[in-house]
Amino acid sequence: MLWSLIKIVLFVAAVALLALGAGFLLESQGGVQVTMMGSEYTFSPIQSVIAVIVLVVAVWILLKLLSLTLATWKFLNGDETALSRYFDRNRERKGFEALSEGMMALASGEGRLAMTKAAKADKYLNKPALTNLLTAQAAEMAGDRHKAEETYKKLVSDDATRFVGVRGILKQKLADGDTDTALKLAERAFALKPKHEETQDVLLRLQAQKEDWSGARQTLSAKLKHGHLPRDVHKRRDAVLALSEAKDIVSDDSSIDTQEKAIEANKLSPDLIPAAVMAAQSYIQKNKPRLATRLLKKAWETHPHPDLAAAFAAIEPDETPAQRIIRFVALTRTNPTDPETRMLLAELHIANEDFPEARRALGDLVETDPTARSVTLMAAIERGEGAEDAIVRGWLARALTVSRGPQWICDNCQHIHAEWAPICENCESFDTLSWKKPPLSEVAMPGGVQMLPLIVGTPKAEEKAEEPPSEEGIEDAELLPADEMPAPEDEAPEAVKTS
Repeated sequence: MLWSLIKIVLFVAAVALLALGAGFLLESQGGVQVTMMGSEYTFSPIQSVIAVIVLVVAVWILLKLLSLTLATWKFLNGDETALSRYFDRNRERKGFEALSEGMMALASGEGRLAMTKAAKADKYLNKPALTNLLTAQAAEMAGDRHKAEETYKKLVSDDATRFVGVRGILKQKLADGDTDTALKLAERAFALKPKHEETQDVLLRLQAQKEDWSGARQTLSAKLKHGHLPRDVHKRRDAVLALSEAKDIVSDDSSIDTQEKAIEANKLSPDLIPAAVMAAQSYIQKNKPRLATRLLKKAWETHPHPDLAAAFAAIEPDETPAQRIIRFVALTRTNPTDPETRMLLAELHIANEDFPEARRALGDLVETDPTARSVTLMAAIERGEGAEDAIVRGWLARALTVSRGPQWICDNCQHIHAEWAPICENCESFDTLSWKKPPLSEVAMPGGVQMLPLIVGTPKAEEKAEEPPSEEGIEDAELLPADEMPAPEDEAPEAVKTS
């Protein structure tokens, strides 16, 4: 509306200026005198201006006639396309002008105008490879998805534009959530242009979502081959895919293949904790405890983790708590100041009912880096040493308010996962889960007022666990929000459960 008003104002101003100029010329004195072949011609100022305009038009027409005459002479001398080239030149000029205006309209966000200019360009140029793409993109911008899809299908029918057409339809299917069709289109686009980085990324993401781990590994190798992925990142992600492939094989009860894939994943990325755990389990099944021990020690040196401790305990499941403490020295002497190592030692000594040693192992962790697990362990130590119930309940109350500790968290969306997965269940990003501590505001506590995993070893403690919670404890629990309630029994520390 505003632009239309501006154009009207400009038009009126131009007409007014022309009228003012014409009036000025009419009122002006003098003129132009032209002498030709002894005759003298005198022109007034207004006549002089008109004469100049007529002369320019006449020269332009003369040049056109000369050009047409030259094209006709060439045609008569055997050049069959001379006349068609003469007329096509003008059409191409108009077509390219329309195409240029359409591209500018598309860049400006004017979808309808871009579609109009694209239709005009197609009329003059007859080059669908150029105009169809502009039409499709303009139709998408204008919200005409049906027109866009029809135009993309036209592009698919031409060898020169087939990839562009497939890619356009692929984007539409992704926007519609039709991932099955999108996967087939991505595979076709990849076959047409295997070096195209965006197509590689889309295909890899779709294959991972559909759990086509073998196909995803081939796509990942193509990214490495064409220089779109650093070698170290490729090794890490290939390990993730190999591990995911191994987990699928577990569900199919193919134990030999599972062992091979798990060991392959661990070799590709020794710091990938789930791969180390599964590879250790494979060695245990093969009755190779020394290889499992060496593998878990190496992983623990890189990153201590409860799952590694549980896998290490599974190597000798029938040993006594005292024997387990001795054998676990292979792990605990590495990274001795790490909170995970200190809590593991405390759990081992609690299982052995050596509560003073468990307290020394835990040290000041509950003050410097308190988590629900470390505070729970301190409550278990107090209970084992015969402390009053009020002291134990005090530790339990504190366990409700501190962080749950490190968890599997997506680096992309910060979503917390109960266990590791190759793809974030929230944002569907690939290989973005890290073992780290979330901010306290992001921690979600499951419901329940009892912390049964604390009850370790003594008959008195077992009897106490069967008693209903005190009224004081219930009142304390009711003061807390539901998302900060203590963990249920199935979330007991791994080493305690193993013992």
